[in-house]
Amino acid sequence: MRPRPRFGGRAGRAASLFLALFALLPVSGAESADAERGKALYRDCKRCHQVGSGAEHRIGPHLNDLFGRAAASSPDYRYSPAMREAGDGGLVWTAATLDAFLADPRAVVPHTRMSFAGMAGPDDRAELVAWLRGFTGGGSGLPPAEPTATPEEFGLDPGVLAIPGDPEYGAYLAGECTTCHRADGAVEGIPSIVGWPVSDFVLALQAYKHGKRVHPAMQLVAGRLSDEEIAALAAHFEVAEFEP
Repeated sequence: MRPRPRFGGRAGRAASLFLALFALLPVSGAESADAERGKALYRDCKRCHQVGSGAEHRIGPHLNDLFGRAAASSPDYRYSPAMREAGDGGLVWTAATLDAFLADPRAVVPHTRMSFAGMAGPDDRAELVAWLRGFTGGGSGLPPAEPTATPEEFGLDPGVLAIPGDPEYGAYLAGECTTCHRADGAVEGIPSIVGWPVSDFVLALQAYKHGKRVHPAMQLVAGRLSDEEIAALAAHFEVAEFEP
């Protein structure tokens, strides 16, 4: 049996208290959270934090793969002593602890250098947390996406399916996809998309793009792609080799 961590200092004691309290409580509004509205609420965060493809540490650390991560655990970011102490004390970022931190950062991590007074509305916090959850791969807790409708059910313009895709351009664009989707053909958590028929690939991404298929992370990615870029990705992944 592993020894229980010792919580030293004010930040460590605060982390211990919040871990004990919020592990027992549901996050207000979490089940009905509107992740797309969370994207709009993120405007209060983006001055300091990046998230998504190509995100880097800026004034604050990037927020990719945040859920399930211990506080102050990204090895290439210079955290404040208070945040390091909270992480050493056992603070792990979950929907509950993020909700508490967004409500009152200094109550959870005393002396944090984050210059954010807090987000008062519990529904706002739940929606922001739901949107951020889409940037944690694997065990993020996101539900599976709804099945894609047929072209007829979707009402997709046949001309969109007929756009010729450039596989070389698709290979250039594919890096954003393979940060999450496995290139070896295995299906563990997030499915592989290697070898998909072009029509199925295009239909799936167009369904995400137009809100016919619901998944916050995929809707965000597909919404940034043009029809030609979707066709190029489809052409690339149809012929891509499985990578070990």
